[in-house]
Amino acid sequence: MKAMNSDVMGIPEFYSSKSVFVTGSTGFIGKVLLEKLLRSCPNIGNIYILVRPKKGLDINARVKEMFKSQLFDRLREEQPGFKEKVIPVNGDITEPGLGLNQNDRELITSAVSVVFHSAATVKFDEPLKLSIQMNVLGVKKILELCHQMKKLEAVIHVSTAYCNCDKEVIMETIYPPPLLPHNVIDAAEWMTDDVVEMLTPLIVKPRPNTYTYTKAMAEYILQKERGLLPCAIIRPSIVGAALLEPYPGWVDNYNGPSGMLIAIGKGILRTMHGNTDATCDIIPVDLATNLIIAAAWSLAIERPSNVPVYNCTTGQLNRLTWGQMERASHKYFLKTPVNRPIRIPNPYFTSSKVCRTIYLWFDHYLPAWIMDVVLWLQGKQPQMTKVQNRLWRSVKMLEYFTSNQWVFTSQNVLDLHQKLYAEDQQAFNFDVTCIDWPHYLENYCLGVKKYVLKESLDTIEDARRALNRLYVIRRFVKVIGFFIMWCLIMPRLAIARRLWHYLISLAVKILHRIPGFARS
Repeated sequence: MKAMNSDVMGIPEFYSSKSVFVTGSTGFIGKVLLEKLLRSCPNIGNIYILVRPKKGLDINARVKEMFKSQLFDRLREEQPGFKEKVIPVNGDITEPGLGLNQNDRELITSAVSVVFHSAATVKFDEPLKLSIQMNVLGVKKILELCHQMKKLEAVIHVSTAYCNCDKEVIMETIYPPPLLPHNVIDAAEWMTDDVVEMLTPLIVKPRPNTYTYTKAMAEYILQKERGLLPCAIIRPSIVGAALLEPYPGWVDNYNGPSGMLIAIGKGILRTMHGNTDATCDIIPVDLATNLIIAAAWSLAIERPSNVPVYNCTTGQLNRLTWGQMERASHKYFLKTPVNRPIRIPNPYFTSSKVCRTIYLWFDHYLPAWIMDVVLWLQGKQPQMTKVQNRLWRSVKMLEYFTSNQWVFTSQNVLDLHQKLYAEDQQAFNFDVTCIDWPHYLENYCLGVKKYVLKESLDTIEDARRALNRLYVIRRFVKVIGFFIMWCLIMPRLAIARRLWHYLISLAVKILHRIPGFARS
């Protein structure tokens, strides 16, 4: 694929003076997208962000709180007045008409040129009704709004690479769902919640959860109801910490691999059902957002008649395995441990469900029970068993992805990268072959410590001392455990007694051969 003609504007020039509408701007991808647009397209027009009140905070308070994040530190330094371009709009994708009032609707439809729709529920176990409301009907409402926009040039829908995880090879195309979305939507509306919950496993099968199922429905709805709207779909795989921008290792949530790494670092998670040779398809969040921004540019410039789909993945171009993730997390959490680890970070992925179950009971629940007994004896509230129960509810949902792998084609992504000018390839990089996985994973482990757990790197020496104490405790417990087992076995087995006496006599003989020992 050849690069664009020299008379075609680059990405920053394309966004110059253009107004943008973003949903999901308070989410992980949405925040990074917002920061990148403001920083790398400094002449961009207004950015309207759809925000709903939450936890007693109105939309302005939520946006103010969001801007306190370290994510925006670099932007604050380079462009102190960036907040003036961000205009929060009161709304909710679950409400009719997105919950927009008439003034905001008229403002958006008359001014906006590019729409980024990233709002969704990412909970794997979300009830089907709510998942449909947010992930499917939300797309319908966005399209209804876009049909009213007078200056619209591009609509980017953020999906997931796993929306078609019932297939082994996933192309950059939209697949028809097994059930027509309208039938599922209608059925979910008249059925009671109990009936929908009971039927959900049958409806989503062979997909593992409501998230992947409704994301596939959303793509199909977009294709059928877009009309002549210029739309494209971005399918990120497992979105992880930033590779470079705005800071290496930046992450701010417990979702996906971040929560898993924190649990490993704390020593809470030691065993998972997973294939160490399978692909761990992590995509850094900054590379994903760069692709989103570039896809809108390409869509507006070329105006294709179809809906381009971009599989934003790493597995076929720069492969990482779950075995590499297992070893890296062990290595880097020993090098830079988290504060107050409960146990030594020592993750183990096994493809055997039997081994996983054995390890679950003896390496997770049994130590949790013992710790709870110790806490109870100290007059404290037992909590480790509850922690393990919550952890394993999350782990079970991840194990489908750690135990399987897929082949994602990515020719559209490669072609798009070739279209960019050299300076845009650098400024909006989404070339996954540039990822150095050991370096990235080390920054990721540091990132969850620094940005998610809010732990200062100045505390690393204290954390290492805490880890050394755990090593001493582990050795002591092993010795005591061996001694107890030996005491239980030896009186009952003659061979054990003979072996014990043989070892003692052998030790005495060795000591007597040491010069000076017999005379002493």
